[in-house]
Amino acid sequence: MAKQSTKARVYPRYPRSSILTYDGTTVAHYLLGGAGIVLGYNLSWVAYLSGALYVAFSLVQMYVLMPLMVCPNCVYYRMEGALCISGMNVVSRKMAGQGNLEDFPKRGQGLLCHNNLYIASLVIPIVAMVPALALYFSWAVLGVFCAVVGLLLFRFFVLFPKIACIHCAAKHGCPNAQSLGISNS
Repeated sequence: MAKQSTKARVYPRYPRSSILTYDGTTVAHYLLGGAGIVLGYNLSWVAYLSGALYVAFSLVQMYVLMPLMVCPNCVYYRMEGALCISGMNVVSRKMAGQGNLEDFPKRGQGLLCHNNLYIASLVIPIVAMVPALALYFSWAVLGVFCAVVGLLLFRFFVLFPKIACIHCAAKHGCPNAQSLGISNS
């Protein structure tokens, strides 16, 4: 019997539940990561500063740099009435002029490309909490560490392949969808 190939439905407008899941997971990751850094280093002024700088960096790269650097080159920017998984295409239209669709894959090129900044924002708190757990172990920090790791795993194994990227209109030219192996699904 021949195996039938079914393509995932592409969303010109993501459902609100998907957007809330994506943005909620993102913001929770950043806030818990910042809290884990602060708690991990005994609530010192350096810990507060480091945690605040991490949260600021993460929020800026996601909610300022992405609408300026990535979204203008995305198909969702051009689609009338469209709403992408993060909702940033709507913000981008107010912040930046239209870019070039051919430049969309550049989001994954270069040392300081947006993809690398995005991955850094997800990994920094995990890397920062490991020494804290070794030096100043606490159950609270271990709990936050597990929650942040859990959010990262949820993002890569559920959110991207089943909720976000699989239904994205930009997946055919996106380096993220290509790396997940879903650019042709």
